[in-house]
Amino acid sequence: MIELSRAFAPSYARARVQFLEAAAAAGMHITSHNHPLPGRDGETLAMDVALDGSPDADRLLVVSSACHGVEGYCGSGIQVFAAHDAEWREKARAAGVAVLYIHALNPHGFSWMRRVTHENVDLNRNFQDFSKPLPVNEAYAELHPLLLPSIWPPTADNEAAIARFIAERGLDKYQAAVSKGQHMFADGLFFGGTAPTWSHLTLRQVLRMHGQRARHIGWIDLHTGLGPSGLGERIFAGDDDDRAVARARAWWDGGGQTPVTSIYDGSSTSARLTGLMWSAMPQECPQAVYTGIALEYGTVPITEVVDALRADHWLQLHPQASDELRRAIKHRVMAAFYVDTDEWRGQIVAQARQALFQAVDGLAAS
Repeated sequence: MIELSRAFAPSYARARVQFLEAAAAAGMHITSHNHPLPGRDGETLAMDVALDGSPDADRLLVVSSACHGVEGYCGSGIQVFAAHDAEWREKARAAGVAVLYIHALNPHGFSWMRRVTHENVDLNRNFQDFSKPLPVNEAYAELHPLLLPSIWPPTADNEAAIARFIAERGLDKYQAAVSKGQHMFADGLFFGGTAPTWSHLTLRQVLRMHGQRARHIGWIDLHTGLGPSGLGERIFAGDDDDRAVARARAWWDGGGQTPVTSIYDGSSTSARLTGLMWSAMPQECPQAVYTGIALEYGTVPITEVVDALRADHWLQLHPQASDELRRAIKHRVMAAFYVDTDEWRGQIVAQARQALFQAVDGLAAS
């Protein structure tokens, strides 16, 4: 088993090397899907996929990272740790469960320390039927000019206007307005896009390649940025269906010790979202019974997360910003999605490891 601190990397480039080395050392079958653009340091970007187990396995567990770019600093570390974890790998093999690691769903955001793709799209709002009218988020339209002011840091008047919105409507309504997804403002926050992104299309290809022979598929998608620091909330990721929710809770709730929450019944810290990535699984692998969660680790309070994203989007629109301001904003973004302490890393790995073992038990019992 790898030393905890060595599983996590200070850059996308290093994280990719560590993941590929770990997968190769474990004898996994590796496939890389190269991104069309270079990374922050000129490096090649890719969605790397490693299969641990038989390609013909009836039971498949998908473990994915960096749907939201910068959140990959956490997710990649968990994947690297798992690839070095002999006890975990033996557990999966003995149960006949193949494990598919998808490293860096959004490698561009990972490398550039952004949450969005190179198209400025939130990948987890991009899985829409673009042949139909897209959802309208009127509350976001009201907030958009306040969220992205002309100068940064924002003026006192701007901060007061946002504080007034929160005071009058509540923090939960503010979070929902900002984060549920919107398709009107291409330069805005949580933009769902008007067409499938590169990451969207590539993920579908990966699911077709690796998932169409399995009869039962589980998925743990690794995220950060919501909830109390270090707590991994297990958020149900599937259709609003009582049987699917019950199945996820049977797998992951640990007898109530590790509850599975849902955006449908209001138990999750997440708002009710649109265009979610998990919807690709039943579409691409309709033969399989699918059960999934997003494992969402808390970092800092939600208002700090939103302000970090506001700053990052402002910076993208103002490339003339000073180097000092650029560094300060990027530091703030990192702090919003990755807590650089051994205590936090220990918490997230322990909870991920528990969820992995639970998923194998759930798949084995299917």
